[in-house]
Amino acid sequence: MSPTGRLRHDAALLGVSLEEADAARLLTLLDELERWNRSYNLTAIESREEMITHHLLDSLSINRELAGTRIADAGTGAGFPGLPLALANPAREFTLIDSNGKKVRFVAHAARTLGLRNVAAVHSRAETLHPEVPFDTVTTRALAPLPELLEQVAPLCGPATRVLAMKGRWPGEELEQLPPPWRLAGSRRISVPGLDAERCVLVLSMG
Repeated sequence: MSPTGRLRHDAALLGVSLEEADAARLLTLLDELERWNRSYNLTAIESREEMITHHLLDSLSINRELAGTRIADAGTGAGFPGLPLALANPAREFTLIDSNGKKVRFVAHAARTLGLRNVAAVHSRAETLHPEVPFDTVTTRALAPLPELLEQVAPLCGPATRVLAMKGRWPGEELEQLPPPWRLAGSRRISVPGLDAERCVLVLSMG
């Protein structure tokens, strides 16, 4: 099976349908990440196989939890999960936020290279942003323990916002410390093809 064929197959197992051209664009994203990583420390993952599982497929695994049209990815790093999700959802607008300037420059470069007109790269800390209209969904991946995470993303949120917290093992102790008015609105354990590690996504809401 070709690299794009395998990526399409594994994405389909996660409920994401990719066209051949879109799978090729995601692999181009990894080409650019590898090229930039030689000069800038954007990711500790260097093997192509692990980049596909840990970056591309892991990002796409929460696609079904997205709601609304305005999505923020807080602490996006080198653009994950935001860039793969933006490619898979061209009708949605994505704002990718990180405090690391070189990573934000890479995100902007990657969005231009992939032709992602629905991506805005923002160099900022999430807690200092105060959008006029709250985002519909805020995604986070390994950003911080839940109480701290929710404090950081609170300025991006309104009563109807869904915060998707991507976690490894089930964070039972963190869930016991949720600050009011936040509550667990849903959750799902995730099996990422080729990734032999526990994964789950938590849906958090103030409503």
